[in-house]
Amino acid sequence: MSLLNNVIDHALDDGYAEATARRAAEGGGTPRSVRAKLGVAAGLLLAAAVVTVGGAEARVSAPIVAKERQELIDRIEAESSGADGLEQDIERIRAEVGERQRQALQEYGGDQAELVGLLSGATPVHGPGVRLVVDDAKGTDTGGGGPRESSGFSDTGRVRDRDMQRVVNGLWESGAEAVAINGQRLTSLSAIRAAGDAILVDNKPLVPPYTVLAIGNGQKLSTAFQDSADGQYLHALVENFGIRSSISAEGDVRLPAAPSLTVRTAEPRGAGATPSGRATADTGKGTS
Repeated sequence: MSLLNNVIDHALDDGYAEATARRAAEGGGTPRSVRAKLGVAAGLLLAAAVVTVGGAEARVSAPIVAKERQELIDRIEAESSGADGLEQDIERIRAEVGERQRQALQEYGGDQAELVGLLSGATPVHGPGVRLVVDDAKGTDTGGGGPRESSGFSDTGRVRDRDMQRVVNGLWESGAEAVAINGQRLTSLSAIRAAGDAILVDNKPLVPPYTVLAIGNGQKLSTAFQDSADGQYLHALVENFGIRSSISAEGDVRLPAAPSLTVRTAEPRGAGATPSGRATADTGKGTS
């Protein structure tokens, strides 16, 4: 009981009591709690002033920022419209050039004008053939060995430009008379290249799936391609990388004319001409 009574009688520590007595004897000014409250009030007033000034400046600068943003949007729209117009002009000029080149081929092709137009891709064609569709794998990070390792390709299920080159060359070798990829007609001067992950045909980007149409004896062409080395290469891509592929014989396949051709004329050689005087020309159909 004496311990409880001592705790009740001396609720504050002696040090606290002495400090309070000393402050009272010195006549210390405003109690600390009041000074703290005043400090907090001053801080709040300062913060309020800063927020008020910031808000006022924001309201003043908001119209300027909105105006600059709208000017930037207008410039972008104007430049985009100009680019679209130039693209239309390019397509129109390309069509005109292609038409004049086709006329030149027909004019100077003589009795073989139709054959020359067919072989050069200058005229649209249709007839029996095959439809070959090649698409990326559902998962683009498949592993395992395969025919690409010797070519330096990474183990992915994405169709590469080298793959499409082999597919097209395999169709030519199997007897195709004309070939197009996603509506892009191929000629003896066509190039299949890559830009990043995109495949370009004559500098035009293609989007998967890649639909290859080829004119020829449908069933015979299909069988010959699948039995060829390039057909086996495509089959290996399907087995090892999950690339999707399907081929079918078609009764009527329609291919457009090549958008632009380079008309060339053969000339006799100079001092090194052959005895017959005939010029030689590269007639290979493979893609570069």
